Amino acid sequence: MKFKIVVILVFCIFFSCTKKVLVKNQYSILEEKDRAALKDKLLEDRFTNLLPELMDKSEIDMWLLISREYNEDPVLKTMLPATWLNARRRTIIVFYRNKEKNTLERLAVARYNIGKSIKSAWDKEKEPNQWVALAEMIRERNPKKIGINFSKHFPLADGLVKTDYDELKENLPEELGSKLVSAEKLAIAWIETRTKKELELFRELVKITHDIIDEAFSKEVIVPGVTSTDDVVWFLRQKVTSLGLETWFHPTIDAQRNKEVLKSHIESFSKGKEEQIIQKGDLLHCDFGITYVGLNTDCQQHAYVLKDDEKQVPQFLKDAFKKGNRLQDILTSSMKFGKTGNQILSESLSQAKEEGLKPSIYTHPLGKYGHSAGTTIGMWDSQNGVPFKGDYPLQKNTAYAIELNTSVTIKEWQKDIRIMLEEAGFFGDDIFEYVNERQTNIKPIETK
Repeated sequence: MKFKIVVILVFCIFFSCTKKVLVKNQYSILEEKDRAALKDKLLEDRFTNLLPELMDKSEIDMWLLISREYNEDPVLKTMLPATWLNARRRTIIVFYRNKEKNTLERLAVARYNIGKSIKSAWDKEKEPNQWVALAEMIRERNPKKIGINFSKHFPLADGLVKTDYDELKENLPEELGSKLVSAEKLAIAWIETRTKKELELFRELVKITHDIIDEAFSKEVIVPGVTSTDDVVWFLRQKVTSLGLETWFHPTIDAQRNKEVLKSHIESFSKGKEEQIIQKGDLLHCDFGITYVGLNTDCQQHAYVLKDDEKQVPQFLKDAFKKGNRLQDILTSSMKFGKTGNQILSESLSQAKEEGLKPSIYTHPLGKYGHSAGTTIGMWDSQNGVPFKGDYPLQKNTAYAIELNTSVTIKEWQKDIRIMLEEAGFFGDDIFEYVNERQTNIKPIETK
């Protein structure tokens, strides 16, 4: 009888602790039901408080998003509620903005409501043809411009597939079809803009990313002479899965060490890295990101495996790391509203070289997608500027993976090393800040 009581008590305690949050080691992750509620709350906030402003700014008063199941427009996919993992049949969403009345209609030319935020406006029994129903809906509202998602240079804004485009054109009367315009700027703005509520979640997510890296770069995971770089990679993958999270790319772990020639950029950026057995004295580097409630992180940090006679990271590596931090400072201080990515890149590289650094900058938008929409500040193989994406101006309330590296000559190793860093940053009201701090010291890994 005593045993039964104890079991019941333990079960009750466990259930009460996990009702809202799953605590796994030091990580607190919402249960699926609460995660879904948060996702829908964030989405409703975006529809209510963000989308009208973006439509006014883009001067598009009607926005059409059209997708079929399993072939979703990347923008439409970010608008689906938590209980919709994919579009259904052909899903058509219509946003109509009446600026004079300060209203925003959210309508679905579909058989279903799309969650609680977008209501079905198609009665198939009354009008069997979905395209005819759409045309009538547009005609009733008589918009000035009808935005559709096509873009030559921004893939995330190019989600309208040819079949749906052709059928849309065939079924719209000429007076409506003539109003079709690219919604490129509106689509990019929707993807790149972070709300206050999203930023709160983003800070937590980046902190979790940092904590997982700290665990991976520890003596509990790494045993010199035994643990391989692939072992740490799969630790990261398993950790993410065990926590009920996802990763949007396969992580990488690599080592730089004494007497080994620095790899070229193309080798360093290859995802097919050669497996190495981690040794004492290695400078380790990770590239790792996670996905949670519709947001993504992307982070690169360094650790050093202490030798038996070392109690801290060697000073020459500390000094090298400071140069990486300095390059970050140069880049982020150059980020100003309205500047293009190419302007920021050129100014940053010029200043860094004047200070004696050997820089490479390849910073990208971050948020709804890992490699997200917005301005691109360099690519590792495009240091003279990035056509089109680099010409897009920096906007407020946007997030970036501050990704870059600087090569540093290490006399003690008689070679160059590369300090490769990446941290989530937020550009607000013309002010840059790190979403959850940044690495300022190489992590020491004790081996005793």
